[in-house]
Amino acid sequence: MPTASPIHAIDLIRKKRDKASLTEEEISFLVHGAATESIPAEQLAAWLMAAWLNGLALDEIRALTVAMRDSGDKFNPRGLGKTAVDKHSTGGVGDKTSFLVAPIAAACGLAVPMISGRALGHTGGTLDKLEAIPGYRTALSLFEFETVLARCGCSIVSQTPALVPADRVLYALRDRTGTVESPGLICASILSKKLAAGLDALVLDIKTGSGAFLRKREDVEYLAALMVATAEAAGTRTVALMTDMSQPLGATAGNWIELAESVDLLRGNRPAESEDLRELSLILAGWMIHLGGQAESPEAGCARAERAISDGSALSAFLSMVEAQGGNPSVFDDPAFHKPGTTRTIEAQQTGYIASMDTTALGWAVQRLGAGREKAGAPVDPNAGIHFHARRGAHVEKGQPLATFYATHESLLPEATALFTGALTYSNEPPPAVPLVSAIFTRAEAEAHLAKSTA
Repeated sequence: MPTASPIHAIDLIRKKRDKASLTEEEISFLVHGAATESIPAEQLAAWLMAAWLNGLALDEIRALTVAMRDSGDKFNPRGLGKTAVDKHSTGGVGDKTSFLVAPIAAACGLAVPMISGRALGHTGGTLDKLEAIPGYRTALSLFEFETVLARCGCSIVSQTPALVPADRVLYALRDRTGTVESPGLICASILSKKLAAGLDALVLDIKTGSGAFLRKREDVEYLAALMVATAEAAGTRTVALMTDMSQPLGATAGNWIELAESVDLLRGNRPAESEDLRELSLILAGWMIHLGGQAESPEAGCARAERAISDGSALSAFLSMVEAQGGNPSVFDDPAFHKPGTTRTIEAQQTGYIASMDTTALGWAVQRLGAGREKAGAPVDPNAGIHFHARRGAHVEKGQPLATFYATHESLLPEATALFTGALTYSNEPPPAVPLVSAIFTRAEAEAHLAKSTA
């Protein structure tokens, strides 16, 4: 009997380089090689660049997603006796909604098994932020994961070597090789982690604007539709919201300072500079609660989410999760806990309205202050970051404080300052308002959009 020809990584690199599509078997070979590290990093990097340059077909994306999902152990939440729902964002500056929506949804009777990532490109990482809490463990076994979920209703963890190992390798390579901004690779990376958690429903936060990985509106719409259709095909009820990232979300960007802002909101406080963060978190949580069967509509889910904040149950769920994963929740009551190496106040260079913000540049400023990493595995400074005092559309006077920088040491301040000041433009008139949520994709809308895009 004839046997199948052996597959070689170099042939798959050439094939994708030459704009051909890989078969399901070839995709599985690549993913297995990434998970077991049997394919060298330089070959995986070369294939990622070829995929970034030439794109991935729908069949390739679906095969990549499933192969990555199946590259290691998977979590089964059925023993919890609750509907398993999660939220994922494509990444943004100051995007800390996970710390709000996970405990809110848990307080409303859902299970939220959230598998998250680290800093990628100019955006911060959920895990890096949580590890600013002394003792907090992000790497749990599946048994520990289930134990925390049963006790607290939510758990935010990393993909361990046994859980989606292929994505752990490819995710780090994308960050180091300039191959982040690919709809197919983004889709497979996110959904492989989410589907490995055994979700019943998923809410996707797809970023638009100057801080998004994808800048063109048509690219963002394609990604939203692609992810919804791919997840729905795998049996997970999914909706995608296209949300604004033309400025940082909330008042802070960094690690510890984002956690502190989130807990402040969970305590029921409503500072004006954090109102967009609060509003978006309630909208996302409302959809989670609705898709999870705990509310008749997203609007009813949003109202229930707001009650979970006002009655303190969401805060209780978050602090319980922190404690269950080894963290010390008392640090949130210690105003002296935040101890940056140095600080600097950045002032407005002229009088006028802040007309626009290059949010990607602002994200790089945050990373260069010490909050991000130059290479995988490098440490991050939990105290570094930026506290923004003025938002897009604000009228400012020359010399007015715009932001406070928190840096590891003074040598990092000049580059971050240049990035920050170069990211802002001013005008004599206020800029037009930008909606927080500009579009929503359900399954039917996603399938129609993909059919139109590939026609």
